[in-house]
Amino acid sequence: MFSWMGRQAGGRERLGGADAVQTVTGGLRSLYLRKVLPLEEAYRFHEFHSPALEDADFDNKPMILLVGQYSTGKTTFIRYLLEQDFPGMRIGPEPTTDSFIAVMYGETEGSTPGNALVVDPKKPFRKLSRFGNAFLNRFMCSQLPNQVLKSISIIDSPGILSGEKQRISRGYDFCQVLQWFAERVDRIILLFDAHKLDISDEFSEAIKAFRGQDDKIRVVLNKADQVDTQQLMRVYGALMWSLGKVINTPEVLRVYIGSFWAQPLQNTDNRRLFEAEAQDLFRDIQSLPQKAAVRKLNDLIKRARLAKVHAYIISYLKKEMPSVFGKENKKRELISRLPEIYILLQREYQISAGDFPEVKTMQEQLENYDFTKFHSLKPKLIEAVDNMLSNKISSLMNLISQEEISMPTQLVQGGAFDGTTEGPFNQGYGEGAKEGADEEEWVVSKDKPVYDELFYTLSPVNGKITGVNAKKEMVTSKLPNSVLGKIWKLADCDCDGMLDDEEFALAKHLIKIKLDGYELPNNLPPHLIPPSHRKFLQKAD
Repeated sequence: MFSWMGRQAGGRERLGGADAVQTVTGGLRSLYLRKVLPLEEAYRFHEFHSPALEDADFDNKPMILLVGQYSTGKTTFIRYLLEQDFPGMRIGPEPTTDSFIAVMYGETEGSTPGNALVVDPKKPFRKLSRFGNAFLNRFMCSQLPNQVLKSISIIDSPGILSGEKQRISRGYDFCQVLQWFAERVDRIILLFDAHKLDISDEFSEAIKAFRGQDDKIRVVLNKADQVDTQQLMRVYGALMWSLGKVINTPEVLRVYIGSFWAQPLQNTDNRRLFEAEAQDLFRDIQSLPQKAAVRKLNDLIKRARLAKVHAYIISYLKKEMPSVFGKENKKRELISRLPEIYILLQREYQISAGDFPEVKTMQEQLENYDFTKFHSLKPKLIEAVDNMLSNKISSLMNLISQEEISMPTQLVQGGAFDGTTEGPFNQGYGEGAKEGADEEEWVVSKDKPVYDELFYTLSPVNGKITGVNAKKEMVTSKLPNSVLGKIWKLADCDCDGMLDDEEFALAKHLIKIKLDGYELPNNLPPHLIPPSHRKFLQKAD
């Protein structure tokens, strides 16, 4: 195992009573404690933005946060992945999940209420205590011995409501809680129902709470089997239009279309599309353990940059305050001038506008502080963070790359993820180039009589046609030359620059595979090798 020889400010880290050789996670923790945390504490970063990180934040498994309006299938989606019920699960067409439920691995099945959960140092939820009892009474951890949860944890959120009365009745700041989770999870999945595409005011505010976490967001259009193909096209277009008004990014969000539950499809016209989309989503989720270290590093960099900007803002406000008279008037003036101060600091310190916190939120928070008690700028603290960003991060990034190479690939296993690779139901089995893999007869034989008729119109000599004559027929497919060249290479089994009747039939079969929308194999699979060439190729091997 590669190591990162960082040390904590308070002394050597110890694991199991021995001097620790820190891994990537230890390196991240050490950098945060030595470089970033002192800057955060000096300028009250934790009061304005995000609580301090703890050991559990670095050690926890990758987490997925599910967010969506009520009855879009969030809880059902979790059950679909796990292939079993979990404690606290309730499913129904009405708003059933009224709590945040952290679904995590445990040796025995059970649940832990929120107040007990936030005092557990092994769980990454201790800082949620600041949201008070109104939230903690609606927060729980559901533990069960499920294979999927050995690699990831899943956060189920309450169904988002519409209407002012329902929103206020939560008793806690819902969007603030979502923002707290968004900063710590590896993936945020927004679920939409094919029949419920409107984005309510609360849902819109919830999505805005994910500002700065755009790289973590994925969108799932669920229950897509309940509409036909024409309606699905309209639904997809309407969803993209709605999202475009809420998420202000130039990139188009990835939307996975399907029906994520273990029930028969109501409309099977798009079955192949749903299967391909599910596979793409599964691959994205399965890669999370492997990318966890990079995500934590990325989040630490974002946090460090925000801490720097916050320090510049706070120290500037301190510098502008009068020493004796007119403090309140000056405070009001500075708060109103905050947008101008942002621009001034951007120019002075060459900082991107995207690194600054939202103006309105910052103005509201500053109302509660005495600016004279803020600290002046401490260049050494800023230099420590700059040094980390310019030197230490690149070293740690190299360490992550080396560790990924040295360690076996980590993928989420169990539950629905295993079903996609079992028997003849894995993706593409019996389709495209894999068709006929488990049949004794050569799969091309069924269409060979048709191909033979074409073959004999191309003037074969001694049972073979030249490349020139073969090209005349192959270009009628309108495939580009780069693709036809690959097909020729696969079909010319004896590499003599000519095609016999079986090789020509194989070339036509490969053209058909490509025209049907499947990918060509890089090497010819054994079941596609023409019967008369199999002995020759086996001898060559």
